[in-house]
Amino acid sequence: MTVDFAALKSLRSASADRHILDLFAEDSDRASRFSAMADGLLFDYSKTNIDEATRTALFDLLDVAGVPEKREAMFSGEKINDTEGRAVLHTALRNLDGGPVMVDGKDVIPGVRHTLARMDDFADRVRRGTITSYSGVPFENVVNIGIGGSDLGPVMAYEALKPYADGPHCHFVSNVDGAHVHDVLSGLNPQTTLVIVASKTFTTIETMTNAQTARDWLVKAVGEEGISKHFAALSTAKDKTAAFGIDPDLVFGFEDWVGGRYSVWGPIGLSLMLAIGPQRFAEFLRGGQAMDTHFRTAEWQDNLPVLLALVGVWHNQVCGYATRAVLPYEQRLLRLPAYLQQLEMESNGKRVAMDGRALPFDSGPVVWGEPGTNGQHAFYQLIHQGTRVIPCEFMVGRFGHEPGLAHQHELLVSNCLAQSEALLRGRSLAEATEIMRKKGFEGAELKRQAQHRVFPGNRPSTTLAYEKLTPFVLGQIVALYEHRVFVEGVILGINSYDQWGVELGKELALALQPVLAGEADGAGKDGSTLQLVDYLKMNG
Repeated sequence: MTVDFAALKSLRSASADRHILDLFAEDSDRASRFSAMADGLLFDYSKTNIDEATRTALFDLLDVAGVPEKREAMFSGEKINDTEGRAVLHTALRNLDGGPVMVDGKDVIPGVRHTLARMDDFADRVRRGTITSYSGVPFENVVNIGIGGSDLGPVMAYEALKPYADGPHCHFVSNVDGAHVHDVLSGLNPQTTLVIVASKTFTTIETMTNAQTARDWLVKAVGEEGISKHFAALSTAKDKTAAFGIDPDLVFGFEDWVGGRYSVWGPIGLSLMLAIGPQRFAEFLRGGQAMDTHFRTAEWQDNLPVLLALVGVWHNQVCGYATRAVLPYEQRLLRLPAYLQQLEMESNGKRVAMDGRALPFDSGPVVWGEPGTNGQHAFYQLIHQGTRVIPCEFMVGRFGHEPGLAHQHELLVSNCLAQSEALLRGRSLAEATEIMRKKGFEGAELKRQAQHRVFPGNRPSTTLAYEKLTPFVLGQIVALYEHRVFVEGVILGINSYDQWGVELGKELALALQPVLAGEADGAGKDGSTLQLVDYLKMNG
C-alpha cells in the first residue's frame, strides 16, 4: 500500500514558521522526550521541528506501510527482494546466538557459522605467521581488491577500527583507473603481500582488471607457482577462482541473499578480520546483532532505526529537504559518509514502487558529508547561511582513543555541540547589528554589515552520541543505518535491495570499449558521445 503524506504535510504547513526553540520553551523535558537510547547509543532528535502530533502521525505510517510484518519477513528469510526473487539476510551473518533462519526450506545459519569459522582460522594463522608467503615469510600487507560494497564496507571499517589493528596493514583498490592499483602496489613488497579479490561472480570488470594487474605484479616476484600462496578470493565462482590460480581452501563464498552494500559482516570483511583479529571482528558482529535485537523488540518511541528513518521521511518527503549531511566528529569515521552514501542512495534511489508504478513522491535523498571539524572550514558556510535547508546528522563519541590528547577531544566535542546549537539558534539581525555597532559601524554601512552576519537558525539536526568508537559500537552504527534504510524503503513502498540503476552504464561501457580502441565504428551513438570518443580514443 502506498502511504499518504497529506496529514503530515498539513502538520508541516501549520508549523512551518515555528522556531524549534519554541518547542524547548514549551516543554522543559523536550530533550529527553525526543531522544532514545539503545545499548549505550544516544539518539537525540529534539533539534527538529517534530512535535508530539507530528511524531504520532509519523508512527501511524509504520502500521499503514506494514513495517512490523515486513520486518519479520526480512529476518525470517522471506524473499522481500522480489524483483530478483531473493531473501535479504545480511542479518544472518551476525546471528551468533539465534535460532534457525530458513531459505527455501534450508537453515542457512550452519553455513554462515561454518564460513565464519573458516575465516577465523585463516585470519588467525595469517596473523600468527603459520600461513606464510611463497618465500616462507609472514604477510605484512593485505591488498583488498573490490568495488562498491566490496570496497566501501571494509575500508570504512578498517579506518574506523585502526586503534584495534594489530595484524597486517590493509590497503584497498577499487577504481579501474590504473593509477589506483599502481599507487597502492608501488609502495609494497610483493614477497610479503597477500591479495584478496572480492567479487561474488568473479566477473566484475573493475575488480578483475585490477586483480589481473596485481597478479602480473606478483608473478614477476614469485612466479606462477607462487600465485596460490599470495591470493585469496571472496567469491562463489570456484571454477573461475581456480582458473585464476587461487587455492580452493582460500576461497570464501557468500550467498545471493547478501547484497554487496550489506556484506561487510561476512567474507567481504576478511581484510578487517585480518587487521583486528577474529575476537574483535566478533565484537563488531555482536554490535550489529545487538541493534538487530533492539530493532525487533523496542517500542516505536524507543526504537533508534525507526526514529532515524521517520526523521528522514519527515525531512525529505514531507518538508522537501532534498539532501542530508552526515557529519561524524570522529576522524576515523572519515569513510562513513561515503559508505552511507552508497547504502542509502543505491538502496532507496528508486523511481517506481514495488508494483512497478511511478512513485507519487520523491524517493531517497542525496546523502553526503565529511568528518568534523574539516567540514566547518568547507561546506558549513552553505549549511548555516545558504538558501536551502540541509538537515544534519552529527555523530560524536564521549571518549577518544588518545588519552594523552584529551584536551583535543574536548575541543572536538565542543565543536560538534556548538555546530548543532548554532544551526538551532542562529543569530538575529538585532544581535548582528549590536555586534557590528560595537565594531564602530553606523548608518547604512552598519545595516549592510549586519545583514552579512545574520544566521537564519531554525535548521534541524540530530545527534548520535556513543561512549567510544569500539568494534561493538561500529557494529551498532552500521546496523542502525541498515535498518533505517529498510524502514524508509518500506514506507516509500520500494525495493531497497535491488540496484538496476547500476547496470545500464556498465553495459554501455562494454559497448564503448571497442569503439575507443578503434575496433568498432560507434554506429548509433549520439553526436556528443562520438565527439568525445574521437578526442579520447586510445589509438588516436
